[in-house]
Amino acid sequence: MVTSLELLAPAGNAEIGIAAIDHGADAVYVGAPKFSARAGAGVSVSELSRLIKHAHFYNARVYVALNTILTDREISQARDIIWVIYESGADGLIIQDVGLLGLDLPPIPLIASTQMHNHTVEKVQFLEAVGFKRVILARELSLEDISEIRRKTGKIELEAFVHGSLCVSYSGQCYMSQAVANRSGNRGVCAQPCRSHYTLIDGDGNKILQNKYLLSLKDLNLMSRLPEMIAAGITSFKIEGRYKGIEYVKNITAAYRQVIDRFISEHTGYRRSSSGAASFTFIPDPDRTFNRGYSQYFISGKREKIASLDTQKSIGQHLGKITAMGKDFFQINCEDLQNGDGLCFFTKKNDLAGFRVNRVHQGKIYPNSMRGLEAGMSVYRNLDTAFNRILKKPSAKRLINVQMDFAQEETIIRLKVRDEDGNEANVFREFLFEPSREPETARRHIEKHLTSTGNTPYQAISLTILPDAPGFLSASILNGIRREALETLTTIRREAYSRENIPFVANSAPYPEKTLDFRANVYNDLARKFYERHGATVEEPAFETLSDIQGKTLMTTRYCIRYQLDLCPKMQHPGQPVKEPLRLKDAHHTYRLEFDCQQCRMLLILDDQ
Repeated sequence: MVTSLELLAPAGNAEIGIAAIDHGADAVYVGAPKFSARAGAGVSVSELSRLIKHAHFYNARVYVALNTILTDREISQARDIIWVIYESGADGLIIQDVGLLGLDLPPIPLIASTQMHNHTVEKVQFLEAVGFKRVILARELSLEDISEIRRKTGKIELEAFVHGSLCVSYSGQCYMSQAVANRSGNRGVCAQPCRSHYTLIDGDGNKILQNKYLLSLKDLNLMSRLPEMIAAGITSFKIEGRYKGIEYVKNITAAYRQVIDRFISEHTGYRRSSSGAASFTFIPDPDRTFNRGYSQYFISGKREKIASLDTQKSIGQHLGKITAMGKDFFQINCEDLQNGDGLCFFTKKNDLAGFRVNRVHQGKIYPNSMRGLEAGMSVYRNLDTAFNRILKKPSAKRLINVQMDFAQEETIIRLKVRDEDGNEANVFREFLFEPSREPETARRHIEKHLTSTGNTPYQAISLTILPDAPGFLSASILNGIRREALETLTTIRREAYSRENIPFVANSAPYPEKTLDFRANVYNDLARKFYERHGATVEEPAFETLSDIQGKTLMTTRYCIRYQLDLCPKMQHPGQPVKEPLRLKDAHHTYRLEFDCQQCRMLLILDDQ
């Protein structure tokens, strides 16, 4: 049995989605025109259709995210949008709101959004029993957790994030933005308060750390862990970033494409889930586009210091340390700096500062500002002008392999082309010709023109010519029959694409919990009825409906401030304990921190007293 591996890339619009496909993505995910968890990254129906047409040519898939929670009024609008999405040819629908399952949905495969809090075996088993084709797992799961889910479930597909920005809270379980800005993350308009700075105080009101980004995490990078994730049962590897630009998506998609292809080439029993191979005009490097520094989060099951306390911004690529200083220049062991590059560094107070490179001359870097720079400081490049210049242009080509068979008969020439997926096109033309006086020259002439596929999405990997001593044919005849054969093949490929249809059939599989509070995100009557049908009682509606939120848990996270700052009771000096409870404060609110060490979780609770 051959297992298909899917590289899944983000697309904020059709142009970025097409670029992702061209750079090796097996699938892309986009936001629906409305009701996407990234409200600013939805695509229009016409753009969606254009992207789907391009993707399906390569047997790549397009999944559409309609993954916010919905009001009773909105849910009927969502139903109409879902039908349009299906009729446009989308391959899957990513949802959070179970109220949608009470509608007459088209037979589009359902994908459980990570906002559904898919973090236990029992939850994934339930989603499979309900009828989901795929589940997007919580980022917080370890390889051991994933392996257990795979062992205890059936055929449901497991998708996992492997790269990009990290939400500090379990997805779908963060209510901080709603509480402080009236902008719900579960409604697609998160204000990202986790990227703000806070002051940490102890139980006596003493400041432990002031004005630091205490909830801002580094970015995820699991590139080196893909073989282990495959062994654990992941088959779809997801890059975060529907708000990211085209340069980022090109670079990160290409980087993961190379890693997955290397794995496939070294292990039998695996294949790409789409067709065609991409080649690039650049060397992919995740360090050279947006990143806050990298983390492997909890994939190993071990603790890791994962916060980016000193900045919430991209620091980019580490270049090295300053080796020498002059009046208006400095030196560093980096040979590819360009005029206009953006560099940054951390000051003595650990604040991020930056500058532009005005000039590079004979190993000396002349910045637009020398303020704060000292010998020995580490320098990072967060704007790589040369790299971005390459990525702004067409930077990849994805080609389908074809085999060609050419034959000359007395009054007919025939060309058969067969692609890597088994699709076949046959064309012929009536033509009278005389045997060539130089058959070897005629043969080379045929080879040259039939295999010159030019700007088409094909590359000829073999060509047979009969008879061995063919007659001479003009370039226009050969180019014409090649063009007709490849155009016919393109039509055949498009008609041959077959998407999966899975009608949804409601059932009464038991939900793993019996009573549900606001964290079930029940925002409409159909969602409530769904849980009741599956044996659960909704005791509290969605957080967005609550009038009294004092004392509510705004965030549940596996990130631990105590561990990050070496304040864990297991790590502290016995004579110098930090008095609890710990609190975070900003200009407007106070949040109490509680620690569930047995479950390895931290809770952030609104505590404005």
